[in-house]
Amino acid sequence: MAGSEGMPVDAIVLADVAIVLVVGAVMVRLGRRLHQPPVVAEIAAGLMLGPSLLGLLPGDLPALLFPPEARPGLSALAQLGLALFMFLAGWELDLGVLRGRIRSVGSTAVLAMAVPFVVGAGAAALLYRSTAPDGVGSDMFVLYMATAFSITAFPVLARIIRDRRLGHTRVGTTAMACAAAGDVVAWCVLVLVVALAGASGAGGASGAADGMGGLFTVIALTIAYAAAMALVVRPLLHRALRLAAGGRQETGVRLVLIVAGVLLSSYATTWIGIHAIFGAFAFGLVMPRKDALRLHQQIGAPLEKAAGLLLPVFFVITGLSVDIGGLGWSGLVALLLILVTAVVGKFAGAAIPARLSGMSWRDAGAFGTLMNTRGLTEIVILGIGRDLGLIGPELFTSMVLMALVTTAMAGPLLRLLGVGDTSPVSMPEQPVGDRKQPIGAKG
Repeated sequence: MAGSEGMPVDAIVLADVAIVLVVGAVMVRLGRRLHQPPVVAEIAAGLMLGPSLLGLLPGDLPALLFPPEARPGLSALAQLGLALFMFLAGWELDLGVLRGRIRSVGSTAVLAMAVPFVVGAGAAALLYRSTAPDGVGSDMFVLYMATAFSITAFPVLARIIRDRRLGHTRVGTTAMACAAAGDVVAWCVLVLVVALAGASGAGGASGAADGMGGLFTVIALTIAYAAAMALVVRPLLHRALRLAAGGRQETGVRLVLIVAGVLLSSYATTWIGIHAIFGAFAFGLVMPRKDALRLHQQIGAPLEKAAGLLLPVFFVITGLSVDIGGLGWSGLVALLLILVTAVVGKFAGAAIPARLSGMSWRDAGAFGTLMNTRGLTEIVILGIGRDLGLIGPELFTSMVLMALVTTAMAGPLLRLLGVGDTSPVSMPEQPVGDRKQPIGAKG
């Protein structure tokens, strides 16, 4: 198959990947000088290569560099990178951090999730008439948007805590525990939203009875899938990884086993009727945490590098759907409402309960700042909403900008508050499962 200029599509995809990698590397290097995590720089790079910046130049450069016929190939690479990232995020999200801490952080965790959820629901109700696509019910729209407002990006939070050496502080450990608890709840709600949208066609196209029947089927299959992952896949995976240990091809066999498992788990959740990323995330949750150092060296580190090469393509695919210049005045008003809602809701829901629990105002402010980071996790959720038709292009653009701003503001605010050590980290990253120092992650 040839592209519009007679060049084979495969060659165009390869050239596009090269462009994305180079631009992403330059932006990451610049982001480091501005004390920003890689995800912020890569999101910005994706926006720059889309209509928001490159599209302002003559010649429709985004369409020239990323022609429509090449985008399916780029999307496939992006989805592979996203699946690997979600697997690593699930592996990083060790629910053991919640053991014995439910009482101590329970109320703080609940409010850090509930307040932005309620505030986000109110903002969504205001945005519904002007921004919701035709056919999307108000209840579905509000539930989805409230979930999107309440999320915290656990991986980028872990990266910031590690970089600033907050892992042993009350602020850092409380933020990790609250983010873990909140994200588990948020992902569960999102599964429900996706199931509802899939059962009703995201707009009520099917009958109410058929929609409810489809919803119950999806829920039943999801429960069966979760049980199978916990009771069957987890012990089999542990046994298979042990059997693969010790041979000369140990690393290769383990990598093949894990990557195949991630992709098959993603296929299973897609077949059920929920998004593929839930399968990748769930496979990460059932990964063993014993022998963590060796597993991270053999599996985690190579997959982090692979995801790091492929995720910039995901940001470009996202950036091609974002047109900041097309927002208009009404879009700018909506963007302002979204930013205020996101920042105030999350900050108030986290910082005020933290202060009431005994933290100083400085530490409570740092805790609120950490919980306000959204990163790639938010963009993944926004992509799901866009694909299901729950949000339109203009609202998608505004929410992506919100994710970028709330993540980028974390570093400067923590420096302003004087929280954490800003000197370079010289110690090696700790593996998954060792919570003395969380491993770094992009999103």
